[in-house]
This record gives sequence, C-alpha cells and structure tokens, in this order.
Amino acid sequence: MQNKKTITLTFFGMLLLLIAIVLSVTYGTKSVGLSDIIDAVLSRNTSAYNVNVVRARIPRTLFGLIAGASLGISGLLMQSITKNPIADPSILGVNTGAALFIVTGIAFFHIQSKPAYIGLSFVGAMLTTGFVYKLASLGYGGPSPIKLAISGAATSTALSSIISLIVMPDSSVMTTYRFWQVGSIGGASNEDILWILPFFILALIVSLSLSDQLNTLLLSEETSISLGLHVNRTKALAALCGVILCATTTAMAGPISFVGLMVPHVIRMLIGSNHFPLILLSGIYGSSVLLLSDILGRIFGRPGELESGIMTALIGAPVFILIIRRAKVASL
Repeated sequence: MQNKKTITLTFFGMLLLLIAIVLSVTYGTKSVGLSDIIDAVLSRNTSAYNVNVVRARIPRTLFGLIAGASLGISGLLMQSITKNPIADPSILGVNTGAALFIVTGIAFFHIQSKPAYIGLSFVGAMLTTGFVYKLASLGYGGPSPIKLAISGAATSTALSSIISLIVMPDSSVMTTYRFWQVGSIGGASNEDILWILPFFILALIVSLSLSDQLNTLLLSEETSISLGLHVNRTKALAALCGVILCATTTAMAGPISFVGLMVPHVIRMLIGSNHFPLILLSGIYGSSVLLLSDILGRIFGRPGELESGIMTALIGAPVFILIIRRAKVASL
C-alpha cells in the first residue's frame, strides 16, 4: 500500500513540477506562448522579443527548482534528526544566523561576491545550529522538540535585533539587505546556478546514502545504538547536509521560509517515514511549491511582482497553524 502511495505521489509530483516549470517561463509581466518556449529551447528565432523573454526566465526557473528542492530536503533532514515536526531552517533560526554573517560581511568588510556570501552563510548557519542545539540541551530532558523550537525562536529574535543594529545606521547596507532579506529567486542568473548546483548534488547524494541510517534513527537512541548505528555521526552528517542546502540557498536567494516546514511534513503524513522516497519527494514538491509561489507572486503583484519569500510565508503560515493544531490534538 505504501509503495502504491509513493508511486502515485511521485507521478503527481513530477506532473506538478512539469506544470510549474512551464508556467514559470510562460507567465509574468509579459506572458508568452508555447511556441515561444519551444523556439527558446531550440535556439530558434533568437531575435524575437518573446523568445528572449523566455530565455531570460530560464535561469530563474532552474534556480527556483534547485532552491526549492534544497529547502524541502533541508527541512526534512532537520525534522528527522531532531524528531521535531515543526523543525525548519527558519523556525530553528538557521536562516537568521546565515543572514547575520552575510550582513556583517556587507557592512564591515564590503563583501559583494557570491562565493563569499556562501562561505559566510555556511559559517553563520553552522554556528547558529550548534548554539540552538546546545541551548535546547540545557536543563532536564535534553533537546526535546519543544525546547528546540523555543530555543530557535529566541535565538532568531535575538539575531534579528543584532541585524537591525548593524543595518540601520548605514543606508547603503540597509538598501542591499532590504531587498535580499525578503527572499526571492527573481534575480537568479546562470552564475548563481553554477554556484549552488555542486553543493546541492553533493548534499543530495550524501542524504540519500544516509536514508537507511535515518530510518533506524526513528527508533529510540538505545535501540539504534544496539543495532550498530553511529547515532552522533549520522546526526552530524545529516545536519551538515541540511545546513549546506539551507546556507547556499539563503546566500543566493535570501531567507525563504516555510518550504522546509510544510513540504516534508505533508509528504511524511502521506507515505510514512521511509527516508529514501521522503528525500526525493521533498525535493520534487519543494521545487514545485517554490516555483508556484514565484508564479503567484508575479500574477498577484502585477504590474510588478511579489517576492517568492512573501508568497511562501502566506501559504506556509496556515499550514504551520494546522500542524500545531494537529500536534496539540494528538497529544490530548
């Protein structure tokens, strides 16, 4: 039964992703037709305006595909290793930690290059992840799901205040940060894709290789150890993959929230906790959600557009409330 559900969900996921890709290069301030898409893919009629519009949107679409998959898989990995259904880069403060280091680099070291953004984002995300985990480990009971969520929220609030202190006195830093911090894939280029793609491929391969260990990790820690699982090493590798996926996406597109929260949670509700299909489907549906959010932002924001980070928050907030209500009912 679970295999049938997985196959069905995979089929609909691939169909939804294909539709999202086509819509992403079709709709916007200037809408184009299917013939223009075909001409752009085959490099025909390259002097035509509509064909050039499609060619300009292709990097944005490909970047959205990779970024959405990265956020979906990152959220899944964080939920798995913390056993927390509301774990997500934005909920645990990882995005804010990455943002703080990038803002610091912009404000004090005048850093503008994408590789430097990635490095700063990774360091900030790793340090924040470690700090939140240590903070949640204090006191009785260790790092429970609720303590992780509270620690992440408190840390995120504190880091956001520090970011405000840094950017407020400098209008140029404020301008750069104001557009970046909303979260958008609108300015993506081929260069951005080339920077983010190797990190995505590496993290995806490692995550898939850890799928059996992550399945074992669902058992109690004592049982996992008795079965020969290196629990700390598995958690560390999974956390590293999650942080890499989150940090690289945040560096390039800004902190886009809720994709990593709602997508893996819904997929797990539908097919169970086998991590190999969970990882793949979280990637597929994460890409679809981010691309569709970006498309809705273009439609609702006409004649301009709303950033995809705004749309994912509008979609994800009700889902987050439903998850909280469901968890509350289940605990009664």
